[in-house]
Amino acid sequence: MSQKKNFTLGEFIIENQSAFPYSTGELSKLINAIRLAAKVVNHEVNKAGLVDIIGEIGETNIQGEEQKKLDVFANEKFIQALINREIVCGIASEEAEDFISINSNDERNQNKYIVLIDPLDGSSNIDVNVSVGTIFSVYRRITPVGTPVTLKDFLQPGKNQVAAGYIVYGTSTMLVYTTGHGVNGFTLNPAIGTFYLSHPEMQFPETGNIYTVNEGNYIHFHQGVKDYIKYCQKEEEDRPYTSRYIGSLVSDFHRNMIKGGIYMYPKSSITEEGKLRLLYECNPMAFIAEQANGLAISGGSRILDVVPTELHQRIPFFSGSRKMVEKLKEFLDRYE
Repeated sequence: MSQKKNFTLGEFIIENQSAFPYSTGELSKLINAIRLAAKVVNHEVNKAGLVDIIGEIGETNIQGEEQKKLDVFANEKFIQALINREIVCGIASEEAEDFISINSNDERNQNKYIVLIDPLDGSSNIDVNVSVGTIFSVYRRITPVGTPVTLKDFLQPGKNQVAAGYIVYGTSTMLVYTTGHGVNGFTLNPAIGTFYLSHPEMQFPETGNIYTVNEGNYIHFHQGVKDYIKYCQKEEEDRPYTSRYIGSLVSDFHRNMIKGGIYMYPKSSITEEGKLRLLYECNPMAFIAEQANGLAISGGSRILDVVPTELHQRIPFFSGSRKMVEKLKEFLDRYE
């Protein structure tokens, strides 16, 4: 795929559209819709604190978490952008209990794609001006085109993804995505509202010196994870590693992909199934990780091979530089 710097995101999509002869431009239009919604959400994120967009709205989402005003705003904007472009047949959001079927009873609707989205990852940080993000995942539907989408269309293993990405709203706003041909990052020029290719062919370093985990939960972790954390802290060879944990998956993952590191959100005695959502967080990030020479596992299994059983399924998640994930797996395997 063409990787010339100074491409705008729009130019890059057009330049590489030939890699998807079966999509007749729909996938390109879908990425464009996400790009437009990201710019709108970015504008609101940057206004947080100046207008009444932060704080809780007094409701909880399907995960049982307090919804922030910006959560709801981001959810509405991404869904609106995808529906208005008439390019998807179904959408599932982390913020909603069920999926949305879009004009699926209309025989003229020949759309093939469904989108799963976490509209505002790390939103608990928004009130304190810490980076947040959006995560998205795209699949081709498996039920017949022109019929209503069903739950089966959404419960596909991550290896079936045709595209995945995230937007990080930080000191600069970046959109990072893959369509199965490597990972590329685009930075928003806020003066003209255009994303430019700034990080072509992104790759995890083979190893790193950063480990990312909420060590406040250490006592509740399983022994293999505890042993690996102690390994990271031991003064030996190139260790101890540095501990860095923001509490926003997008931000932590993005830093580790650039600098080299491992992200861990294990199951524990508190969250026996794990905390992160397989469909909205783990699958898209695992697809990006593997396309960027990294690894992503749930413990003993490759994340992308896990067959989902429910829309809001949770799972343990370990992802990052290849050698660091492989070393972690050695510790986990001791207790299998």
